[in-house]
Order: sequence, then C-alpha cells, then structure tokens
Amino acid sequence: MRRFGLGAMLGGVLAWFLDPSNGRRRRAVTRDRALAAVRRTGRRTERLGRHVASDAYGVKQKVTHLQEEPREYDDATLKSKVETELFRPADVPKGQIDVNAQNGVIQLRGEVDSPELIDELVERARKIQGVKEVESLLHLPGAEAPVR
Repeated sequence: MRRFGLGAMLGGVLAWFLDPSNGRRRRAVTRDRALAAVRRTGRRTERLGRHVASDAYGVKQKVTHLQEEPREYDDATLKSKVETELFRPADVPKGQIDVNAQNGVIQLRGEVDSPELIDELVERARKIQGVKEVESLLHLPGAEAPVR
C-alpha cells in the first residue's frame, strides 16, 4: 500500500511537470521559486552574520573598556577638574577657597565655616581621577591658617 501511494504521488508530480501544455511554465516557476528561496536564505544568513559580528564587537568593546584607565592630567587641567568637582554644590563657599595643583598634588587653601566641610572637601578631592595627594590648608574662621 505504501508503494502504491508513493508511486501515485510520483506519477502525479511527473504528470504535473511534464504536462505538454503547461509543464514548461510550471517547471520554470518552480525553478525560479527554489532559486529565490536559496538567494533569500543566503542574504538572511549574511545579514545574521553581520549582526552577530557587530554584537560580538560591541561586547568586546564593553569588556575592554569596563573601567576607565587612569589619566595623567597636566596641572592646569587637574586644577580645573578639581574646582569643577568641589564647587559643584551650592553650599560650598567658592570665593573663599583657592585650589592649586602641582605634579598631581592638590592644595586647598582658605577659610570655611565647619570642620565637616573641610573633611568633605578633602575627601571629594582625593576621589578625583588624577589626584595623587591632597594637602589641606583650610581653616575655620578666626583660626590661624595652617602652614605647610
């Protein structure tokens, strides 16, 4: 029974494609559709390959640059960077604090209102990238200025 079914299907397919009136057209349409499917598959595979490659490149870049490498800033740039970070909060007395930079060492000079603010400024300056050391010459109002 199985052979009969396969034989009948094969006979039907052959009759369909070898039909004298429409067989040539049917063969051409089938060939064109098969080739189009192969081309589409090739383009999709190529596109998928580009997509996977670009994703892999992105992952590589993220892994490579997970942590920013420490930079060496010149003194003027470092001073500007420290001033920007320290004077960002509105409650910091900008006109009363002087920042100097020399070979990566930051000096903070001036008068501030509280010892907590002195500690906060020194700690924030230490966390800035490129700062090697912080010398605090900050003092409270009425107190004598520290000497280096």
